[in-house]
Amino acid sequence: MPNFWDERFAEPGYKYGTAPNAFLREQAAALPAAARVLVPGDGEGRNGVWLAEQGHAVLAVDYSEVGLAKARALAAERGPDTAARLTTQWADLSGWLPPEGAFDAVVLVFCHLPSALRRLAHPRLAAALKPGGRLILEAFHPSQLGRSSGGPKDVDMLYTLADLRDDFAGLLDETLGWEGEVMLDEGPGHQGAGRVTRYVGARR
Repeated sequence: MPNFWDERFAEPGYKYGTAPNAFLREQAAALPAAARVLVPGDGEGRNGVWLAEQGHAVLAVDYSEVGLAKARALAAERGPDTAARLTTQWADLSGWLPPEGAFDAVVLVFCHLPSALRRLAHPRLAAALKPGGRLILEAFHPSQLGRSSGGPKDVDMLYTLADLRDDFAGLLDETLGWEGEVMLDEGPGHQGAGRVTRYVGARR
């Protein structure tokens, strides 16, 4: 069966650019030095590579081997130290179990999953955090549907703040929760005004 993301990432260039997500850049300032960071759904690597550039040890996970290869190439362009701090792993989040209590941070940037899978994967990813570790998430809100600035075309794959609070209940203490409009400038894939949901939580 063709892999949708392999086909998309096989196109020339970087679909969502090579610069990190703006919300991640803002929130990463609170991470400890040389943090161990898990980045599921990292695609072509813009966020994982940037985190590695900041001195963090990054595990970038994705369902697309093509995307992961582009992530490794991007890291190599940024220099040998960055490349050495980035590890990539192919995984299907429907069955992948990350190691528990292993990471200082989990970063989920526009990693959209069908609701049934989301409710399974999000608690597993939260459990991968060390006590006090931070989960940083930005996703499109259901009110993004119909806009041309990016995101899934299926409302079942769009997240409300209430959805995320349910997913992480009993696992994370919310430190930030917000729904609203932002201006996106992330490669050709995310351009213009978008409605997003943002969430940050700390592992209990």
